[in-house]
Amino acid sequence: MLSFSRARSQGRNTRPLGGMEYLEPKRKSNVMGKLILVVSLTALCIIMLKHAPSFTSPTAFSRSEEGVTHVLVTGGAGYIGSHAALRLLKDSYRVTIVDNLSRGNLGAVKVLQGLFPEAGRLQFIYADLGDAKAVDKIFSENAFDAVMHFAAVAYVGESTLDPLKYYHNITSNTLVVLEAVARHKVKKLIYSSTCATYGEPDKMPIVEVTPQVPINPYGKAKKMAEDMILDFSKNSDMAVMILRYFNVIGSDPEGRLGEAPKPELREHGRISGACFDAARGVIPGLQVKGTDYKTGDGTCVRDYIDVTDLVDAHVKALEKAKPRNVGIYNVGTGKGRSVKEFVEACKKATGVDIKVDFLPRRPGDYAEVYSDPAKILRDLNWSARYTNLQESLEVAWKWQKTHPHGYASS
Repeated sequence: MLSFSRARSQGRNTRPLGGMEYLEPKRKSNVMGKLILVVSLTALCIIMLKHAPSFTSPTAFSRSEEGVTHVLVTGGAGYIGSHAALRLLKDSYRVTIVDNLSRGNLGAVKVLQGLFPEAGRLQFIYADLGDAKAVDKIFSENAFDAVMHFAAVAYVGESTLDPLKYYHNITSNTLVVLEAVARHKVKKLIYSSTCATYGEPDKMPIVEVTPQVPINPYGKAKKMAEDMILDFSKNSDMAVMILRYFNVIGSDPEGRLGEAPKPELREHGRISGACFDAARGVIPGLQVKGTDYKTGDGTCVRDYIDVTDLVDAHVKALEKAKPRNVGIYNVGTGKGRSVKEFVEACKKATGVDIKVDFLPRRPGDYAEVYSDPAKILRDLNWSARYTNLQESLEVAWKWQKTHPHGYASS
């Protein structure tokens, strides 16, 4: 019996322990057990994460909500787009801003976030509209009821120097947005266009049926974008509004937002920005390009629309947009002002005797452009209210003085 017991013990790899036999586990079984434990714990962690609120509960932006309209504002960190976002938020819309900050200001977004910190009111997404995959992901993860498409480079002079940038940024990027709008069945599109699509018409004022014959890449790129939208709308249930607006000035009357172009773009910027830079001494003086146009004083004539009025027109267009319908409207005051008149108003608004240099014409400019706003008054009950040029400039100048370095001054 003893010899049999010893043989059996050796066969089973046992060791005597206090008169008892101890069975030594196999090394392989030990490793497998640890592996199973690790796999089990990993699976448990995954299950717990998937059941966490951030995984299962959609955000306010990703779901439709009764009585709440969710608007995507492209270019919402820019001058006009940020003012539009402010107005939408004040009117209790839910807003998503998408901007690549190439022309916009993160500071403007931060101002809006500070004013509307409540959950589900405002979100900012850093993205380039030229990235089709990124744009589709944004539309997939958010329930948009409408899109206000502001994002665009928008300097006539720059467009003549770098036309491909304008065709890519305006025309191609609008196609990417339009494809996403169509794929995800967004109900409304408000397109921010420009009077530059008309070129230099033979007759003034400009009406919506005035032939579109743009004379610079900026206007041409915008017209191409309009044409794509109009062609698409023929076989779509989407409601479309195209707003062709004129020269924008002014800023938020309460001083929360203003115009802060990138320093490297000053030479291409709006005349108001140039006037303010001259008044603050950032540049030695103002350059007026072109004094031999066939106008009253030889300088260009433009229709200057206050940004507050402009965003009001966009909101009214959003409210009035109807499925399977397209509305095209001029947004202006109906009155033209010459560049010399503008400069005099800016001098009075700033209290600075700005030095003015008169230079030859700038390529791509046209002599006289102003609107007939009768159609938008009739259809949308909209008309410009802030029509005093000097007063609009005074409001904008106040923001400029308190923000000498743009939003970096905040």
